[in-house]
Amino acid sequence: MTIAALPYVDEHTMIVAADPDALWEGLTEALDASFGAARSTSYARLVGCADVRASGPRPLAEGSTLPGFRVEAADRGRELVLIGRHRYSIYALTLHIDEAGPGRYLLRAETRAAFPGLSGRLYRRLAIGTGGHAMGIRRLLASIRDRAERPRPSA
Repeated sequence: MTIAALPYVDEHTMIVAADPDALWEGLTEALDASFGAARSTSYARLVGCADVRASGPRPLAEGSTLPGFRVEAADRGRELVLIGRHRYSIYALTLHIDEAGPGRYLLRAETRAAFPGLSGRLYRRLAIGTGGHAMGIRRLLASIRDRAERPRPSA
């Protein structure tokens, strides 16, 4: 199934005041920190994710994995596409970076997912219906923003 064929779930946005390199660095650091934790690996195994551990090049590039995700595409400073699947869902998280003015960028996180069968519908109710997914994505975006906006050491 292609990403475009997956049903739209939601989109969350955040303005980030940083240069594009700092934003990309913050994005990849935050993803590694958020999904690289032991609890993410345990959860990925529990639900039967195709990718259960972090691997591949860092910073994230096409083919890199995180627990629950594989990097489908990485266009530095513009877009990072993560895909995944497990027993209850097939999903994609696309992080878009758009200019929003001088030194400001709009970071958008778009989620698409299919939840086949009865167990998939129940999982959707738990993950999406309770607001847990939205809370997690907002927390991820805030982490990216905080990392990107932190002062950098002078060269």
